[in-house]
Amino acid sequence: MDIFLQQMINGLVLGSVYALVALGYTMVYGILELINFAHGEVTMIGAMVSLAVISALVGSGVNLPGVMIVLLGVMAAIPACMALGYTIERVAYRPLRNAPRLAPLITAIGVSIVLQNVAMLIWGRKYISFPPILPTTRHEIGGATITDLQILILVLSVLLMAGLVLMVHKTKLGRAMRATAQAPKIAGLMGVNINTIISITFIIGSAIAAIAGVMVSAYYGLAHYYMGFMLGLKAFSAAVLGGIGNLAGAMLGGLLLGVIESLGAGYIGDITGGFLGSHYQDIFAFFVLILVLVFRPSGLLGERVVERA
Repeated sequence: MDIFLQQMINGLVLGSVYALVALGYTMVYGILELINFAHGEVTMIGAMVSLAVISALVGSGVNLPGVMIVLLGVMAAIPACMALGYTIERVAYRPLRNAPRLAPLITAIGVSIVLQNVAMLIWGRKYISFPPILPTTRHEIGGATITDLQILILVLSVLLMAGLVLMVHKTKLGRAMRATAQAPKIAGLMGVNINTIISITFIIGSAIAAIAGVMVSAYYGLAHYYMGFMLGLKAFSAAVLGGIGNLAGAMLGGLLLGVIESLGAGYIGDITGGFLGSHYQDIFAFFVLILVLVFRPSGLLGERVVERA
């Protein structure tokens, strides 16, 4: 029971990060019906930029609390990723908005590869360690343990997801985003600037991705130029699992995928008699993706299908 509870805690923490990244996929798809495969690399850039700032501050011997140093790193990563998200949309996707769907898909993969190589040129091929500046206090819950960092990730993820949902459903900007997603031409006739709304969608998704990147690097204690590839694929799987184009679906899919992956890592050795170890946990994300695509292509919460005007 202790192992089950521990894996559930680990899964919820991991799933909350997947959910944040999946929100970027589902927001873009909801408006453009485009899978932005470069979104994982935006998360990676956020982690690398924040880590560069954090390492510089720690190396300079600045006398600040660890949480404040990380916050400064996040504050540097967010505008960097927002600018990157806007640039990607403006340069790579907007010219292809009316092109066949295969063209922006290939472009997204190309942008992903370009960002990986740019990050490799800037930060190198080696793994970059996250400085041990955050509190590591452990708390006992029913025989399992949860750290301050895990609590912080969970709380911040919930606040970000709740804030995004409120913004989409309760603000003028959110109404414009929903109108653009449902009928872009009609929304344009009603005075909505479609290009601006689409750019803002990329910017918001990129800002959330930056925070998720810092969470991942802090949780695992390292960052790497290739980290966004697998994270992006898993987040995409989470979005498909919950129902891509659906905010609630992305959040549910991320949490479920994290729990499934964590439980699989904890019990796969027992299930296979020791043949497979916990390092095979990545297979669960894609096994779930295959099952969902075969038996419920629209995802658990489905996607509201509307006729585009």
